[in-house]
Order: sequence, then structure tokens, then C-alpha cells
Amino acid sequence: MNIIEQLFHLRAHRTSVRREFVGGLTTFLAMSYILAVNPELLGSTGMPKTAVFTATVLAAVVGCLLMGLVANFPVALAPGMGLNAFFTYTVVQEWHIPWQTALAGVFVAGILFILLTLSKLRDKLINLIPSALKYAVSAGIGLFIAFSGFQTSGIIVADKSNAVALGNLHDPAVLLAIFGIIVGVMLVTANVTGGIFWGMFITVIVGMIFGIIPLPSSIIGGVPSVQPIFGQAVMHLSDINSFQMIIVILTFFIIGLFDTSGTLVGVATEAGMVDHQTGEVKGVGKALFSGALATTIGSLFGTSPTTAYVESTSGVAVGARTGLSSVFVALLFAVAAFFSPLLTVITSAVTASALIIVGILMLSNVQYIDWTKFEIAVPAFFTMVMMLLTYSISEGLAVGFIFYPITMSVKGRWREVNPLMWTMMVVFILYFAVTA
Repeated sequence: MNIIEQLFHLRAHRTSVRREFVGGLTTFLAMSYILAVNPELLGSTGMPKTAVFTATVLAAVVGCLLMGLVANFPVALAPGMGLNAFFTYTVVQEWHIPWQTALAGVFVAGILFILLTLSKLRDKLINLIPSALKYAVSAGIGLFIAFSGFQTSGIIVADKSNAVALGNLHDPAVLLAIFGIIVGVMLVTANVTGGIFWGMFITVIVGMIFGIIPLPSSIIGGVPSVQPIFGQAVMHLSDINSFQMIIVILTFFIIGLFDTSGTLVGVATEAGMVDHQTGEVKGVGKALFSGALATTIGSLFGTSPTTAYVESTSGVAVGARTGLSSVFVALLFAVAAFFSPLLTVITSAVTASALIIVGILMLSNVQYIDWTKFEIAVPAFFTMVMMLLTYSISEGLAVGFIFYPITMSVKGRWREVNPLMWTMMVVFILYFAVTA
């Protein structure tokens, strides 16, 4: 107990081992859907799903341990939603970049993130990106994730006359997906702890009862080997030799930066870790460093960028105040590694509810955008809508970043556009010129 007190300062934070465990368990249940969703998404790139499952576990374990032991922050880390969608649908499927090279891009973005967190430029760079665009990117990714959930489950299908249309509602798998969405929405609306997870669980059970989902051969098994994807990020660093890969790295870096920083600030505020006089978050530097290091290590294991999970607020809400809760989350992820045989029952019909509900939650960020100012509304709108219509997170981000300096300048607010935004506008214009 003395060692625990020395590491986490429980008394100073007015908490206990029991409260931290309950907080860690609550956070784990709220975010455990990533164990099913991440292998499903990255598996679409050709990566072995079982290996991705193990990589997801390892990335989460390392990330949570770093956040707990280095930063003493009640925040859990795991491969991020949105970033895994960008990795799969845009980088690999749309741009035809091999997943091995994409992992190399994640590794480089992680290194850049580490260097930034060790420098004095960290806070400045975060503040240079307009808040409206940060919120628009988050909301746009929410729309993108939700649409992918509708599409992969067959609820929405391609249509020659209308681009998209409602799928076959007589298909048992589609009906199961709709059932899962309804159950998941009901549980989350009722504030059930781990509502997304339990919604998926109930969907699996119903699917097996009606024969839509095959029964698993076993429940507990050995931990699948990560060898097929381990280290591919370093082995393919030499493949980063195109302007397209620079855009990939830049997108990973930008989204990862303000996604992690935004979540950390939100959770810290909930936990009372913000200095009310200065507005500074206690220990945020170490927390950001932990997140950056977790992304870099996660890429070596073979997964998309690791980020802070906003679901950590659920753990904070029940009492978590220190990094001990994050350590407990890491231990729970480690235990989950032995349940890999259950991956066979996690179909697109099961994961649809998680994708759609997470998308809804991310869309809530639009409330922080000042829609009454047209010069702000335009780039925010294009960022969100173009992510959805082009089926590309990076292209939506690019369009928004191009429009921001234009509308601000026309409005006479060009002095408020910092050099970074002008640079980003030029970079993204060149990107469209080269890739169009």
C-alpha cells in the first residue's frame, strides 16, 4: 500500500484503491468495444484480425500503463476510433497504400508527436488550430464513422440512381444490425455503464439464438500471435516516399494531437485537475507524452494511432482521480487477451451499433461552433460534409482548412489567420493538384 501511495498519491487526491478500481472497471466496460471494432475495421485492409486483436490489447495495455505510471492521469488509452477508420477506408482502400506502409506513417506521426510534447511548441501548436475546425473535424469523423456502420452492416447500400439507398430489410443480418442499434441506443440513453459493450453482447446472443451468427468453438483460448504485423512499421519506413504519405502522416499527427489534448482537458476538468486561476491542466505535459509514446509503440505492435478515450469520464464520474484507475484498465485489457475465440462472433452486424453510437457522441461537438458567423460556419460545414460525401477524412479536413483562410480574409479578419493555417492551405491545395 505504501508503494501505491507513493506512486499515485491517493490521499492527496482524496481517493482509495477501491474507488480507483471501480473507476477503472467502469472505463474499461465503456471502451471495451474497441477490442471487437478495431480488428473488424483493420481486418478490412488485409491485416489478420486475430493479430490485430492482440496488437489492440498490447497497445491499450502499454498506453494505459504509461498514462497511469508516468502521468498519474485517470485516462485510458487505446487505438482510436476515427483514426482507425481513416487508416482503413482512406489510406488503404481509397489510396491503395499497403497497410504496412500505413503503419510506417503511424510510426513517423508518433515520433513527431513525441518531439512536439518534449518541446515548448506543444501548447502553441494546439492553440494555432482554430477551435471551430477542431470541433468540426471531430464531428465530421463522427458522421464518417456512423455512415461506415450503416454501410458495412448493409442498412445503407450503393444505388445507381440515388447514390445510396436503404438496404434489404428482409436480410436477417441487416435486421440483426437494426436490433443491435435499437438496443445499444436504449442502453446508452438509460446511462447504463458500458451500454455500447452490453448492446453488442445482447446482439451477439440474439444472433446466435436465431442462427445468424455461428457459435464460437470456445470462449477462452491462447493469445493470438502478433508476429504477422509486428515491426512492419519500421520495416517499411523506406516506403514513405510520396507526397500522399506526407498527407497521411500530417493527418495522423493533427487529428491525434487535438483529439488527445481535447480529451485530456475534458477528463481533467471532470476530475477537478484544472487550476482555476491559470486554466492549466496539472500534469498535461506528461499525459501528452504518454499518449505520443503509446501511438509510436502501438504502431510497432501493428495498429492504428492510440489516443485518449473520452469514455474515461465515466470512470471519473464514479470516483477515479489518479493513474491507478488507468493501471486497472491495463490489467483488464490484459485479461481480455485470452478471450480471442469470441472474435468469430463479432460481425459487422454486431459492430454497427458501436460505430453509429460513437458517431452520435462525436457529433455533439457541433454545439461549440459559432454557426452565426458565416466565415466560421463555411469551413466547419465543408470539413464535416466533405468527409462524409468524399468518404475520406483527410479530404474533408483539407477542404475545411482551405476555406478557413479564404472566408476569414474576405470578412476582413485575415490578421486572425496564423501562418500555420496559411501553410496548411497551400499544402492541401498542392495535395489536390497532385492527387486529382
